[in-house]
Amino acid sequence: MSHDLFEAAKAAMAKAYAPYSKFPVGAALRTEDGRVFAGANVEIASYPEGWCAETTALGHYIMAGGGRITEIAVIAERTAKCSPCGGCRQRLAEFCQPETRLYLCDNSGVVETVTMGEMLPYGFKGDVLK
Repeated sequence: MSHDLFEAAKAAMAKAYAPYSKFPVGAALRTEDGRVFAGANVEIASYPEGWCAETTALGHYIMAGGGRITEIAVIAERTAKCSPCGGCRQRLAEFCQPETRLYLCDNSGVVETVTMGEMLPYGFKGDVLK
């Protein structure tokens, strides 16, 4: 992973709006053509209605026209290794391939590298709806 993806996730985490949980999270994803899209979690008083960092990053990615996602970095301020929640794993799987690399980070850098296939081996895919 290029250091800039980690830095983009970390910079996004600094912009998180997490007044209730005090658990800021940042995520950044890179497309095949090198573009980077970052996002932070956004909480609201109606707690389950907020957005996770990965969801925010995906929103930026979609609005910019998408593309093939090749790698993702996720970081949280208060945990040694941040991984996407179950809902975000499913959202990411919608736009990623099983071999897409996912970097689980702490404040100093990558702690572990896994693939989307390892994170969500039995994810629900849209092809079953056809």
